[in-house]
Amino acid sequence: MTEKLLQYLWNYKIFTYFDFKDIEGNSVEIINFGKWNKNAGPDFLDAKIKINGLLLAGNIELHVRSSDWIFHNHSQDPNYCNIILHVVFQHDIEIHELTGKQVPTLELQNYIDENIVWKYEKLINGDEFIACEKIFDPKKMPVNFYEESILKKLDEKSLELEQSLHQYKNNFEAVLFHSFAYSFGLKVNAAIFRQIAESVDYSIINKIRQNPLQLEALLYGISGWLEIPKDGQMKIWKREFDFIKSKFSISDVKLHPKFLRLRPPNFPTIRLSQLADLYKHQNLFSKIMEARSLEQLYSIFHSIKASEYWDFHFNFGSISKVQPKTLSRDFVDLLILNTVIPLQYAYYKYHQEEIADDIIELYRSIAGEKNTIITSWKKLGVRVTNALESQSLIYHHKTCCEPKNCLSCAIGFKLLKE
Repeated sequence: MTEKLLQYLWNYKIFTYFDFKDIEGNSVEIINFGKWNKNAGPDFLDAKIKINGLLLAGNIELHVRSSDWIFHNHSQDPNYCNIILHVVFQHDIEIHELTGKQVPTLELQNYIDENIVWKYEKLINGDEFIACEKIFDPKKMPVNFYEESILKKLDEKSLELEQSLHQYKNNFEAVLFHSFAYSFGLKVNAAIFRQIAESVDYSIINKIRQNPLQLEALLYGISGWLEIPKDGQMKIWKREFDFIKSKFSISDVKLHPKFLRLRPPNFPTIRLSQLADLYKHQNLFSKIMEARSLEQLYSIFHSIKASEYWDFHFNFGSISKVQPKTLSRDFVDLLILNTVIPLQYAYYKYHQEEIADDIIELYRSIAGEKNTIITSWKKLGVRVTNALESQSLIYHHKTCCEPKNCLSCAIGFKLLKE
């Protein structure tokens, strides 16, 4: 038994029977179990109980053992002055402070099904892909599981974006540029690409963005790649970078993207050039915010490609087979899922109530991802046909399954109760 599980059982009232009696044998009627407090202080607030004909209102504290009251130093804490009931799994010692105040103690050991405790211990001690893998049944997934999970993810991402907006004085265009840079960097270079984007004031980006050559030069210069030009095109980029750096008094910062373990189409040279090409779009932010269908979003990205130099290069100075470096459909889907949709949600959620419905439909119109996590879910019998399902399952695995947060899982709730 853990205190977290005990709180969970109390909150959801999962007991074999409710004819509660305190350790003195007095009947205890729980009129209101209280509101679960996840912050500091008593575990359940604003509760109501009736004992010996007396109605009491206040807070309830839960412990695995009565002695935990002492170990947790509650006696010295004024937050615990208004305790009306001490609920424990096992009563091991008398707490004289509580008996002196006539605060009853309720021992729950005989009111809890042993199978629930056994199941929970099996869940948190397992090492499978998901803790409940051996008893998992896709039919136990609640109605609207995917929708609720994706909205939790979007709300979480929205808070991150709001912090960025505060930092950049509510400049949505700057935050969009930083977010796109992060997505273009993929896992290997995401953080470095964002640092590159944030190292220059967005007002400078806005002034040179209509000239992809200059924006490319700026990104390559900050990446430290232009110090020793290997060919004529690099000399042009270096000349443009030196001019921009002098004109706008850009600091001499160097951030070095990585090539290790990347396929050539994902080399940072290619991705930064494509990012520069994307920003030649007039009114890019408005177009993205106004797009409501997948087709409208695809139309923004369909012509984006790395500059002509990269048609026959993957890296500086090394000629390769001619191949225009356009954006694949899968990569565009990643940009939409990781950058466009979260920012649309953050932008509209306080002004357009229907945005959640629109965004869920947008998720449904995008193909589901293919990765090891989704493959593992499929092995458990879960059908994954679109991005609403795949994104929800990835998020759920990250926030509930990996940390074994089974008590916050809607699926776990059903499995534990059975």
